[in-house]
Amino acid sequence: MSPKKKAPEDLRFGEAIEELEGILSRVEAEEIDIDELADQLKTAAELLELCRGKIRRAEVEVTQIVQALEEAEAEADEEEGS
Repeated sequence: MSPKKKAPEDLRFGEAIEELEGILSRVEAEEIDIDELADQLKTAAELLELCRGKIRRAEVEVTQIVQALEEAEAEADEEEGS
């Protein structure tokens, strides 16, 4: 029995990139039957949107962390100056 394929929304970023690369490789090598092409392209579009969303969320989290660190540093500097 083969392992069940994860739904795109359940994939981690690296897994989604690997799947995208696999689709791209099969398209470039003309290994995808024309009957599968539309489904593969739809999957690729979903994976791209998933990756973009993960990148946007990571950017927000990193920005919040940096701001918190800067605020903590500014408060520490103010306390030292008091």
